[in-house]
Amino acid sequence: MAEMKTQVPILQVKHLSKSFGNHRVLQDIDFATNRQDVICIIGASGSGKSTMLRCINRLEIPTSGEILFNGRNILTSQFNLHTYRAHVGMVFQSFNLFHNMTVLGNCMVGARKVLKKGQEEAYTLAIKYLEKVGMAPYIHAKPAQLSGGQQQRVAIARALVMEPDVLLFDEPTSALDPQMVGEVLEVMRDLAKEGLTMIIVTHEMAFAKDVSTRVIFMDQGIIAEEGTPEMIFDNPQNPRTQEFLSRFIRN
Repeated sequence: MAEMKTQVPILQVKHLSKSFGNHRVLQDIDFATNRQDVICIIGASGSGKSTMLRCINRLEIPTSGEILFNGRNILTSQFNLHTYRAHVGMVFQSFNLFHNMTVLGNCMVGARKVLKKGQEEAYTLAIKYLEKVGMAPYIHAKPAQLSGGQQQRVAIARALVMEPDVLLFDEPTSALDPQMVGEVLEVMRDLAKEGLTMIIVTHEMAFAKDVSTRVIFMDQGIIAEEGTPEMIFDNPQNPRTQEFLSRFIRN
């Protein structure tokens, strides 16, 4: 009888630990991401969520452990980091747009410099994704002329232009005024429905419950609990998870 092929996770984190000096921020983190997963990572500030995401994007070098992309360890010296970052995009809480460039320039630069696309193809891609996030009317604006929510939608479009396999979001709404949060979450909801693989660090619990295929609760540098949104939000097993969620969910 032929052996069934198991799906190789697109991203896999194995025994990941990270210390800054004597301060251990992450300890023995293990999880896997399959295509079309939407994983929301929740937990109190200081629990290691953003550090873990920065390790996955190689903005921080883990102290120990492995991060596998399509089965290959990204932490080896032979691994091409530029190619990896073209496949695994990141959206930051502080937008990180180039302030000397227009909205269009911000969205074309990666396609031109990293993907080596021609001017016309880069323009077409940029317009496509700016339309998707509702920012096509602002192509000639500079970031300083935009609201925070508009800047974050441009940042998402810029990441999408690379047509990544996975998109990482590091608290994408935490720097926004409350009235602007909804417009960014709406874009992310649409991306989830379209099947984009996403790992999202967020404090937006209703959003996490709504869009996740899986939720990871981090506490003091470890994964304290992991499961479906129903398991985590409706029936958490770990007392720390229960305590954390009780501050957000009041019936």
